[in-house]
Amino acid sequence: MIDTEPPVPDPDLPVTDDPSPADIAALDDAIHAFNVEATGIDDGRLLAILLRGPDGTPYAGLHGHSWGGCCEIKVLWIAESHRGAGLGTRLLQAAEREAVRRGCRQIVLTSHSFQAPGFYEQHGYRRLAAIEGYPAGHAQVVLTKRLGDGS
Repeated sequence: MIDTEPPVPDPDLPVTDDPSPADIAALDDAIHAFNVEATGIDDGRLLAILLRGPDGTPYAGLHGHSWGGCCEIKVLWIAESHRGAGLGTRLLQAAEREAVRRGCRQIVLTSHSFQAPGFYEQHGYRRLAAIEGYPAGHAQVVLTKRLGDGS
């Protein structure tokens, strides 16, 4: 028999959908400190490229980080009004150049199946995996690109 009752929340584990930026930063700092302790690698740096209109509102950009010879791009976004003019390619290439400058040997990123995995593949990224059903009816695609050696 399937239990149809919703689970009871654990009062000792408060769940929120509105964490403060400071709380998120504290978690990020804590896992970074753990990772440095575990690996001895302490070269982590944020990476961001933001393009803003005259009013200061971003219309395109990307962000991620580099650490331990790898660059991860978390977000690459372009406002619909600026798409189709090669801006995505320019942003991606700028991030790749900066990653190489930082000594990275590869870039990793994810893109949902309804976003732009084909765009990344056209730029030399190789599909490693697809996580079907994330979100429902779609997939999250994991891609990577080697840097510096052409493979």
